[in-house]
Amino acid sequence: MPIDLASAPLWRGLILFGAGAIASGLNAVGGGGSLVTFPTLIALGVPPLVANSTNSAALWPGSLGSALGLLGPLRAAQSALPRLLIPTIVGAALGAALLLIGGERVFRWAVPPLILGSTLLLAFQPALKRLGQQGRHVPMWAGMLLQFLIAVYGGYFGAGMGILMLALFGLFVAGDIHAHNAVKAWLGLLINLVASAVLLSQGLVHVVDALWLSAGSVVGGYVTARVMLRLDPQRLRRLVVVLGLTLCAWFFVRALTV
Repeated sequence: MPIDLASAPLWRGLILFGAGAIASGLNAVGGGGSLVTFPTLIALGVPPLVANSTNSAALWPGSLGSALGLLGPLRAAQSALPRLLIPTIVGAALGAALLLIGGERVFRWAVPPLILGSTLLLAFQPALKRLGQQGRHVPMWAGMLLQFLIAVYGGYFGAGMGILMLALFGLFVAGDIHAHNAVKAWLGLLINLVASAVLLSQGLVHVVDALWLSAGSVVGGYVTARVMLRLDPQRLRRLVVVLGLTLCAWFFVRALTV
């Protein structure tokens, strides 16, 4: 899809910039950013399949910043990273391929349960975090298999995949929560890059919208993250969960009527 900045009104770009900034701030304090950017694209008239692809393509610049900022903690868990690269790449490519094979109709019906699932992940994030910190262990091969499944999900939709990875890494990756967060940042970046490349090659990414979202996540994300860090994290999580449940109901009704 050609990049034609003149075709996008300024007001549309500013809305997407703001959505990207808010999403980046939410992701910095716990997650749920895609519950802002994805419906924003839908509200601006982007078809669900293209909106999902555009959202994935817009995420990786912000993810790169997070990954580079966590190079220090990564050292404690770097032995696990090479083993997880192949499952992550293959899984992300498969997830993007499934998105292409299913097409718009399948994805329209998949959106409500996907949003519900990501909302529940956010709601139960503290419990999942505790599970990953209880010292339980799974074999490396099982961890690689579970990471592959998370990458498939991430390549297809992606909201909440970071929460899943953090819970998983606590079961078999060395290091503390900061080391696990570093591994999550780099593998999340890889998932978004692989999925974006597949979807962009098929013309399913609205490049102009992705650029506005990316700019918001990088430029405005720092400011919104600082603001959101001052808020009560429990109340903020509940607010995003309510938003997610509302969106789930709305997309379900939309699937019935479209």
